[in-house]
Amino acid sequence: MAKKKQSNDNIAARNRKARHDYFIEENIEAGIMLQGTEIKSIRNGRASIEESYASEEGGELFLVNAYIPEYQAGGRDQHETRRPRKLLLHKKELTKLANAVNREGMTIIPLSLYFNKRGMLKVDLGMAKGKRQHDKRQTDKDRDWKRDQGRIMRGKNG
Repeated sequence: MAKKKQSNDNIAARNRKARHDYFIEENIEAGIMLQGTEIKSIRNGRASIEESYASEEGGELFLVNAYIPEYQAGGRDQHETRRPRKLLLHKKELTKLANAVNREGMTIIPLSLYFNKRGMLKVDLGMAKGKRQHDKRQTDKDRDWKRDQGRIMRGKNG
């Protein structure tokens, strides 16, 4: 399980609602299989993974419902914008993810799409458990208190 830190300048897409809607248990880095014009469209910075998730089918993991728009200068051979895209993982990692989803009721969601140091597109997957409404409210309260606490410590009351 590779835990790599990526800097903000090479992130292509981020799922900002993921940490609000889910408890993230573990992060996993995976490669992604793309077709011709998809990588150029992602480099333009218009991809979205807000409503996407990963599902296991036939011993393979697929990224479902990720939006990669058509590349404008692509000509007539364009890709389908919301097609399932195969994720590349080691067999051991794939088995671990499939077992967590089947046994423990976990969900696999993409947290971000980013380019590594070699320029390859990677997906940061999170093994997540869904939050209930009261959990979300408590998280918001904790975050607000931390913010207020920081202001008080700095002496900027108000």
